[in-house]
Amino acid sequence: MKRRLRRIAPLALVLFPLAAAAPAAAQESATAESLFNQGLADMEAGKYETGCKAIADSHRMEPKPGALFTLAICESRWGHVATAFTRFGEYMALYQQMTPEQKSRQGERAKVARQERDRLGPLVPELSLSLPPGAPAGTVVKRDGRVVDGAQLGAGVPVDPGEHVVSTQAPGGAAWETRIQLAEGEKKQVELQVNGASTPAPSGGSGRRTAAFIAGGVGVAGLVLGGVTGALTLGKKSVVEEHCGSGIGSSDETACDQTGIDASESASTTGLLSTIGFGVGLAGLGAAAVLLLTEPKQGEAATGAASRQIRAGVLAAGPEGVVLGASGRW
Repeated sequence: MKRRLRRIAPLALVLFPLAAAAPAAAQESATAESLFNQGLADMEAGKYETGCKAIADSHRMEPKPGALFTLAICESRWGHVATAFTRFGEYMALYQQMTPEQKSRQGERAKVARQERDRLGPLVPELSLSLPPGAPAGTVVKRDGRVVDGAQLGAGVPVDPGEHVVSTQAPGGAAWETRIQLAEGEKKQVELQVNGASTPAPSGGSGRRTAAFIAGGVGVAGLVLGGVTGALTLGKKSVVEEHCGSGIGSSDETACDQTGIDASESASTTGLLSTIGFGVGLAGLGAAAVLLLTEPKQGEAATGAASRQIRAGVLAAGPEGVVLGASGRW
């Protein structure tokens, strides 16, 4: 008798915890069944919000293929096509692991699951979220209150139709939030905003600098033209002095021989070109200066700094010529 007791004692130590856990497991199973029945009744009554939640809670407490399949049906009727598509996929994966006997007890569920996935696939919307250039490291993106994994940013992620609340928050910064509406089958790409993110330089900056360099080049060419033709004009002036007026022994300073006449006409032409060249040169350099000095600096708009105002052009005009320059404040 004592020998038999020694053999039974170790077995009792193993079975006692199982016996103690049995009532708790039975109670949890009963709760799961009650939740499932309640959810099924709500689903049939069209109360999908409470029905799907109850069925999901039942499946979480006691995972069963039938509860998973019913949950997929409920989500599909509710219009949550992406969630239903995923649930049907989970059921199909579970079905593939069943024994032939277990599969036979599932009836037509596998066939219905395949058909529903084929039907729901084209209806699943996709939402692609991305952060703007300059977003601080560690910026957190949330969709409907859940953190979006960094690997999902920039990729089309299946979501349910309807409104989705998306937010961003940089470390130590204020949260930014937006609402995005998606219809069935719609694919949408959204670049988010981040409070505190640096603003990239305006795309027009490089174009402005290019225009400034072109204007400056034209200005330099104009000054070169004005200088060369001005030098030619001065050369012709000495010829005119030698072949006009006292240079040819005449008291009339306007009297010239043929050489003086040719030199005078040539000087008029080169003098005009010189004036035009200098005018174009000054105008080009003035325009280049305006473009460079008034180029927006990063953050100037955000700080409300006064814009610089510069005008280039003709400052004065008279019988003897014009005065070109620039005026303004910066």
